Amino acid sequence: MDWSSVINNPFLKDLPFKIELDKWGRILMSPASNNHGSLQFETGAKIRDAKKGKGKVITECSIQTSQGVRVADVAWASDAFIERFGFETPYRRAPEICVEVVSASNAQGEIAEKIELYLGKGACEVWIVSEDGNTKYYTYEGEMELSEEIGS
Repeated sequence: MDWSSVINNPFLKDLPFKIELDKWGRILMSPASNNHGSLQFETGAKIRDAKKGKGKVITECSIQTSQGVRVADVAWASDAFIERFGFETPYRRAPEICVEVVSASNAQGEIAEKIELYLGKGACEVWIVSEDGNTKYYTYEGEMELSEEIGS
């Protein structure tokens, strides 16, 4: 199965799950809580405010990785990124910031893999937001105390 088949499938349109594809084209689904949705919004607003309206905040941002299509809960794409890639679905390159909001259903190895996959596709930073709202920031150099992209 490819990503266009997933997003165009009428049976998958209104599911209360985040959908991704693994490298074999199998559908992966993760249930999302209201807290998860709230953290997505708050994180996107934090990035938008820090970037002062430059670029675009994208929720549920699909990215083609070496392990299939992964969907960042929130992403920030610069104006230059949008000019180059528009809103192609899925992106073949990751936007500059990719955010994963951790759910109870996420295994730690899964989160570590997503950090590697997003960085491997060109993200400058990957943010991991815990269920209590604490954020950790990662670059190729490893975990950072603060985001270099927004300075906090």
